[in-house]
Amino acid sequence: MRRRDFIKYLGLGGVAMLAMPQSIRANSSAVAVPSSCKKLKPISGSWFEFRHSASEGGNWNKALTHFTADQWRRKIFEMREIGMEYLVMMGVALDGKPFYPSQIAPQIPMGCEDPLEAVLAAADECGIKFFVSNDFWGELDAYTMMIDKGVQKLRFRSMEEVAQKYSHHESFYGWYFPNEAQLQPYFIDECVKYVNDCADFAQRLTPNCVNLIAPYFIKEARFDEYFVRQLEKMNIDIIAYQDGVGVNHTALEDSARFYEILYKAHEKASRARLWADMELFYFEDGDGGNLLPADFNKRIIRQMENISPFVDKILCYQYIGIMNKPGTDIIAGHPDSLRLYEQYSAWYNQYKNKK
Repeated sequence: MRRRDFIKYLGLGGVAMLAMPQSIRANSSAVAVPSSCKKLKPISGSWFEFRHSASEGGNWNKALTHFTADQWRRKIFEMREIGMEYLVMMGVALDGKPFYPSQIAPQIPMGCEDPLEAVLAAADECGIKFFVSNDFWGELDAYTMMIDKGVQKLRFRSMEEVAQKYSHHESFYGWYFPNEAQLQPYFIDECVKYVNDCADFAQRLTPNCVNLIAPYFIKEARFDEYFVRQLEKMNIDIIAYQDGVGVNHTALEDSARFYEILYKAHEKASRARLWADMELFYFEDGDGGNLLPADFNKRIIRQMENISPFVDKILCYQYIGIMNKPGTDIIAGHPDSLRLYEQYSAWYNQYKNKK
């Protein structure tokens, strides 16, 4: 699905911005790179999907739809082998239909009876931590899903069901709230309420959960009192900002500057941990079409260099479909995904040997 197709409500942020005093709107001066964060960080995890939108996932949707429980298990182990410690499940449903056996709506037909059970059980075995999604139970419009009471009812009903069926898994680390917010340059009030409502409900169901969101449009990020106060108000453990390089929101050479701003704001707020959601892809048609793997040596290593000084962890969007280990029967994606796997694997093995 187009995970960043939510620019349609950009104007809400613009209105809020005009209302801010000039003293709050101004950025403060840059700070030096934190001395404790200068080492290049590996990719510690990835977003994870059972199915992508037809317009973007044409290279892997068909294969994933037919994966058996054993193939899902081996795919999870494949990701762990290359250093993935965390997986962020994009959706437990798509267009209101669940990927798992549910009392809420008919299940999406898959080659595996219960894909959610298959991947969580595999993650238990190999030590991966999952952030489990609590959506998509409505139309793929972030703002609508944040405020729609009917979607909220389905969302919370699903969370109860998912917690009952799957939270016994050791790999059930926390929740991901996937209605992604755009910095405009601040979070809209509806987003803050949505995050806090989801977090409150999640903590009632799974008291020890760790929760995550992934906002985008970091080029609008501000370090000022207003944004810091918003961060202080949000009951969220981890914010993994999308770097925006793959979708052409962010120029490659600018991402370090934007993460530096976010680092300063998070340091002052002392609330949510700052992670990154680094994009491994580019669009086949320039600004749309199938997602294709970027080149590690020409682009992705530079993204890692820009991000590493300012975040605790680098996650990526995404391993599924964009990276594949060669020589297996669980390849789902463009042939270039094998090249990217080999490129990153060579770098990661060198990284491990230097530790």
